[in-house]
Amino acid sequence: MTQALLPGHPHVLYRDDQLFVDQVPAAQLAEQFGTPLFVYSKAAMLDALAAYQRGFAGRRAQICYAMKANSSLAILQVFAQAGCGFDIVSAGELARVQAAGGDLSKVIFSGVGKTRAEMRQALQLGIGCFNVESESELEVLNEEALSLQVQAPVSIRVNPNVDPKTHPYISTGLKGNKFGVAHDRAVQTYQRAAGLPGLRVVGIDCHIGSQITQVDPYLDAMDRILDLVEAIEQAGVPIHHIDFGGGLGINYNGDTPPEADALWARLLAKLDARGFGQRQLMIEPGRSLVGNAGICLTEVLYLKPGEQKNFCIVDAAMNDLPRPAMYEAFHGIVPVQASRAQATLYDVVGPVCESGDWIGRERALAVQPGDQLAVLSAGAYCMSMSSNYNTRGRLAEVLVDEAGAHLIRRRETAQDTFALENLLPA
Repeated sequence: MTQALLPGHPHVLYRDDQLFVDQVPAAQLAEQFGTPLFVYSKAAMLDALAAYQRGFAGRRAQICYAMKANSSLAILQVFAQAGCGFDIVSAGELARVQAAGGDLSKVIFSGVGKTRAEMRQALQLGIGCFNVESESELEVLNEEALSLQVQAPVSIRVNPNVDPKTHPYISTGLKGNKFGVAHDRAVQTYQRAAGLPGLRVVGIDCHIGSQITQVDPYLDAMDRILDLVEAIEQAGVPIHHIDFGGGLGINYNGDTPPEADALWARLLAKLDARGFGQRQLMIEPGRSLVGNAGICLTEVLYLKPGEQKNFCIVDAAMNDLPRPAMYEAFHGIVPVQASRAQATLYDVVGPVCESGDWIGRERALAVQPGDQLAVLSAGAYCMSMSSNYNTRGRLAEVLVDEAGAHLIRRRETAQDTFALENLLPA
């Protein structure tokens, strides 16, 4: 039976109508570890990283994995061992980098709402850089650094007002977004930062959004940032590194984002043409490193025909795979065992008591109760955004390394979900 190439190919693929993750049959993983189950390909992650590494060959560049996409310790460990730094947005993520053996000097702390406690912890651990997102944050970070008698390395995130042409919830570089310092305030903000004794200006940062599938928004943002670098340095503040963020999209449903090396060939050509080719560069990819490396295996519980819709009820739910409910996002859904039977159009839904608990709408599937499905492109913003809604334990996670499979997170029990709670005194 001929199968179209799946998102995640060649690491997620059919062989003789059986779905495999690298050399391991998906059905074998479901049998061994149960469902629902997240499965990730280590080789797929390293292949995605290699495209960035090829793109930056011969350049002064640091790749910092944006770990909010998927912060499982073993995945962080894979990227740490491959030489990556990390882009974090909380003290909890910083603790995860430590636990995974990451190099703290390669950590960039982003986010609009850093607390004083988080600042102190990061300063004491000697992280590489704070991406500061407001003028008031500069003042607070300066106070905390002075209290510890250190200087905080800072890069200011500038909002370039560039439309990334993506979902509005994951657009971050427009005037109406909460992120960054306004473009027309950047020079003054840098001058203020340079005058604060607890701060050391090291760079400039921008990040325009996520799941970007076109080159032009990156080129536009780069031009605006390079214009600012020239203006800031003319105002007497040196800029040592330029951080272009992340946001490169993946194939969910026939999307055709540029390959990372092709994207950076275009961007580096512009950098060279404008005389910035030798600058230290920082980037923070997340989804593009892990998104298509992961799938979620789920079992069909019931088929429920109806007058207007047919429902395929599975054991995975919106708390496990929140992107469809949150963004109306598309994930491919395919059978673990391909069938030649007549397909029926189903809405694939979970057991959670919400009408928003859907995984996919109007999917042609030939399935029966007890069959297994794979939700594709589930490596990013699924496990990291999952919850215990309806007191459902978070899923087990498995990392496939060639022909082997490692349990990197056990399935939560009901007792795990309320282990931190206390009953009232009798």
